[in-house]
Amino acid sequence: MRHVTLKFSMIILLAALTISTVAQTFQQPVLISSAGQSADVKLVKMLASRENLDANTILMATLSDLEGIKTLIIVPGFSSKGLGAAGISQEDEMNRVQELVNAANSKEIPIILMHIGGNARRKGQSDAFNALIANNAKHMIVVAQGNEDNFFTDIATAKNIPLEVVEKISETGEPLGKLFQ
Repeated sequence: MRHVTLKFSMIILLAALTISTVAQTFQQPVLISSAGQSADVKLVKMLASRENLDANTILMATLSDLEGIKTLIIVPGFSSKGLGAAGISQEDEMNRVQELVNAANSKEIPIILMHIGGNARRKGQSDAFNALIANNAKHMIVVAQGNEDNFFTDIATAKNIPLEVVEKISETGEPLGKLFQ
């Protein structure tokens, strides 16, 4: 019985977090960037395009790329292959992302986290990037498989950040588009 009550409470909490997002809208133009250099950022670029967002993608965005930007979408997820292709270390990437987040916060540019990589972009080296972005996000859209342990739910609850959990990557476009209406 306790398990059913806990599960019901989580459903109510997720519904409340999702409902609270209706009032918050984000502005364009949008910058999409990676945190960890995974290929997931390319899918988010495609989803933003399908939603007709005025969005530019810069994989290794820096402070200067925020000029004129109204919303920053960051796609976290560690990829050793991506870091190798970029010619940087994990430490260099973490420093770049931290500076980007700090700059966005100082310029009052809201950050949207989009975690679409599921289990492949969780734990291990990915969670340092996931935690950094989640703790600084104004909204999170997450594929359920990447939140099976409630990693994003726990941060969203503690920081009162709206969180939308969807089952498939293909379902992330619609909630993303609604944030800009």
